[in-house]
Amino acid sequence: MSTTSSNPMAGACDCHVHIYELERYPLAGTATFAPPQASWAQYAAVQRSLGLTRAVLVQPTGYGFDNRCLLEALTLADGAARGIVVIRPDTPAAELQAMHDAGVRGVRFMMIPGAGGLLGWGDLEGLAARIAEFGWVINLQLDGRELPDYAAKLRALPCKLSLDHTGKFLEPVTPEHAAFRSLLELLDGGNTWVKISAPYETSRVGPPHYDDVSALAQALAAAHPERCLWASNWPHPNRKPVPDDHAMLDLLSRWAPDPAVRRTILVDNPASLYGFDTI
Repeated sequence: MSTTSSNPMAGACDCHVHIYELERYPLAGTATFAPPQASWAQYAAVQRSLGLTRAVLVQPTGYGFDNRCLLEALTLADGAARGIVVIRPDTPAAELQAMHDAGVRGVRFMMIPGAGGLLGWGDLEGLAARIAEFGWVINLQLDGRELPDYAAKLRALPCKLSLDHTGKFLEPVTPEHAAFRSLLELLDGGNTWVKISAPYETSRVGPPHYDDVSALAQALAAAHPERCLWASNWPHPNRKPVPDDHAMLDLLSRWAPDPAVRRTILVDNPASLYGFDTI
């Protein structure tokens, strides 16, 4: 990977990072696991070592509706980060505006059973309508094998949509599988993006190359490079052993061998989706 600490790619973005300040911001009672301490300062050191300059902070499920830690990290990032929050459906418009001004650009929906998500399918359309006027994105994580069941609902959303972790097929499928074809059709619609990231979460083959999930990431980067994002998933919560961040970034060179395509994925796509040119 040409992106290194000595040769950073200006504007290169890590699109899925979690921040935990456990002493000052205790976990919610709904938390399902104990994450590591992971401050913005710690992440910034990782970011520099990877040669990246931007980040998207995603509200951890362990913090529930309490976005204070994320909002503090956005302030510390001084314009170099954007945020994805978890909010109640009745959050006042003034609070949404304040979050937007702070750098928030989306709402997270965690639909993996038992993962601690607080928003459900019944909340999706209403919140999507509310955030559309801000240009925000719905950040959705689900078992990709369910995509055919929800594709029509997702296609009809009035706002932008991003899907986590190469579609997060809990049982890896082939690129010919109907559920993966459903993902490609969502990308065809022009309002959906996908993070090619965290292959360790679903791979049955394992490191170093996670070939089963890598086949899907390669297919996505080849078919829709303009709809792909890259993410580290730092600090890799609830994963043992913890994956190596440099190895995760190096995988992008396998998924997208063309340097111009990697620039599109690392720089252009997140700048457009998350509004890095405006605050």
